[in-house]
Amino acid sequence: MHAPATPSPRHPTLGEILLLGSLTAFGAVTIDLYLPSLPAIATDFAVSPARVQLTFSAFFIGMAIGQLFYGPASDRFGRRPAILVGCAVYTAASLACVLAPSVEWLIAGRFAQALGCCAGMVVARAVVRDRYDHRDSARIFSLLSLVLGVAPLFAPTIGGWLALVFSWRAIFVAFVGVGVALATAVSLRLEESRSPATAAKARTGSAFAAYGELLSHRRLVGYILVSACNGAGLFSYIATAPDLIITAWGFSTAAFGVIFAVGGFVIVGASQVNRALLRHHSPDRILAVATPVAALLGVALLALALAGAPPLVVMAVLFAALTSNAFIAANALAGALNVDPLRAGATSGLFGSANFAFGGLASIIAAALHDGTAVPVGAVIAAALTVAALAYFGLARPGRAEA
Repeated sequence: MHAPATPSPRHPTLGEILLLGSLTAFGAVTIDLYLPSLPAIATDFAVSPARVQLTFSAFFIGMAIGQLFYGPASDRFGRRPAILVGCAVYTAASLACVLAPSVEWLIAGRFAQALGCCAGMVVARAVVRDRYDHRDSARIFSLLSLVLGVAPLFAPTIGGWLALVFSWRAIFVAFVGVGVALATAVSLRLEESRSPATAAKARTGSAFAAYGELLSHRRLVGYILVSACNGAGLFSYIATAPDLIITAWGFSTAAFGVIFAVGGFVIVGASQVNRALLRHHSPDRILAVATPVAALLGVALLALALAGAPPLVVMAVLFAALTSNAFIAANALAGALNVDPLRAGATSGLFGSANFAFGGLASIIAAALHDGTAVPVGAVIAAALTVAALAYFGLARPGRAEA
């Protein structure tokens, strides 16, 4: 393992947390602010809702692909330039969406938007690792989840208001403003954090060579699988939640909003518990407990779903299983970035791309297995959390000399 290239311990300022949190939530805001506009877009372009859904597919594909490029680029050219290029791409793509004459144009624009906004997400993670050590990185990632968790709660409401008062195109005008505002904030407030050693190492080979070397690290592959599989369970829930809660369990649309928000609050709150635990325990010690507990909860969820347990009972265990994300995601990310700190950008890109790829695949599988019950999502979550636990103990867990 490479020695961490970390400056002296320091505490992040409120401004730093807000900026890095905003960059981390860049993608979430671009997804959630857009949600209320789907019916209006379908009506405006006289296409089916399924056709408009392709704008989401294009966005997720762009997020998975783009991170693979920005990560190594930020190692070679710097954190600030990578983010500023991403903001420029995002702003131009948002403007193209404002002027979109067809749904095909909008699909292409959303793909380009994703290629832009994923720069902020992947580079923000690298900036944290540049400035903080293994344990402190995990604490900062848990803190950033506060900003990330707020976005889904308020963005749909703001997007719905913009679409109602103006039109769906006003949402993309807002995205133009977001791109310009973040670019300005990065230009004025974000100091370059990439070290000379990172730059020198990035110049020694191509991005493909960097990824090849990173994937040769058993522990890095383990951490990536731990996070990607755990996140896949969360993605499968998000993809199936409306049909499960409203159609299968009979809750109203208003109740669904409350239930979905409660789940978000629980996960965000648990992430702050994780931050407190990190004052006394290492990220790996927390992972060693969280991953098997999550797997057991996933199996319990599947068993309850198969037994036809009451919805509230299934929901309680479901949320408990999903809460494992708060104790796994930040710690697995910190562990992955600690394997080769001089390639923090490339590692962050690989990590983020795998999370979106696994999450997308899990949501497709859960939808394909749909049978009007909680069994499909329970099966996907149980399998994903079990694989995450096996990946940690089989690949990621450090030996005594490394712990």
